[in-house]
Amino acid sequence: MLESISGKTQLYGLIGSPVGHSGSPAMYNYGFEQLGINAVYLAFDVQIDDVEKAFQSVRTFNMPGGNVTMPCKGAAAKYMDELSPAAQMVGAINTFQNKEGKLIGHITDGIGFIDNLKNHGIRAKGKKFVVLGTGGAATAIQVQLAIEEAASIDIFNIKDDFFTKGEETVTRIKKFYPGLAVEIHDLTDDKLLKQKIAEADVLVNGTTVGMGVGSTRTPISDTSMFHEQLIVADAIYNPPETQLIKDAAQKGCTTVTGEGMLLGQGKASFKIFTEQELPVRP
Repeated sequence: MLESISGKTQLYGLIGSPVGHSGSPAMYNYGFEQLGINAVYLAFDVQIDDVEKAFQSVRTFNMPGGNVTMPCKGAAAKYMDELSPAAQMVGAINTFQNKEGKLIGHITDGIGFIDNLKNHGIRAKGKKFVVLGTGGAATAIQVQLAIEEAASIDIFNIKDDFFTKGEETVTRIKKFYPGLAVEIHDLTDDKLLKQKIAEADVLVNGTTVGMGVGSTRTPISDTSMFHEQLIVADAIYNPPETQLIKDAAQKGCTTVTGEGMLLGQGKASFKIFTEQELPVRP
């Protein structure tokens, strides 16, 4: 790749911290190479207090686009000239596009989740969802489900600071989709959780519970809540098969792991800032 760098090489990048573990540079540089795009993608370790300076640099260097990761997603949205409808509802971005000096912010986590469902033959439209969590990934999923015309979205989270964030998400979704049945509930209300899961078509884990190789933690310890008609999807991709997924499969549920969501959001980001499809490694 070094031999191809010239005075016309464009710079893309990832902004956030930490970024040393990120697979984005390898994924996007592979895409540039396969498509013959004269560009390079780098990871920049940026603390949240320096996000404004980072986007001043984006403008100065005329970077065509890039990505934002934690903890900078919310702060980055403040320095965009325009936000996609999904990014407005989420209040954060993970992808930015520079169109002739105008910075447009997008959020593709939810798109990746929907793409993953579709690859498993599952459509969100008209289905009832229970989504656990109100963090970044969960919020993006909830917003995209609204865009995809889900029949209902019941959000569950413990009553902490993130519960308030979830209430704000519900308010924003209702502003854009006033006819949608979307509510937030206390995750410790086992009776209500069991009722909503019994009525649901799809249960989604948008929390970090179960993340990490070897973890046996699960957000649903009472496996009697699972029924054979239920689809259980996890946003976690490490490990590839979480305890939640294992338990649901044992109960006869259709399961969807998180690896496809990761690839899907990356593909969506690449198309936004290059207007081309990301080639997938064979």
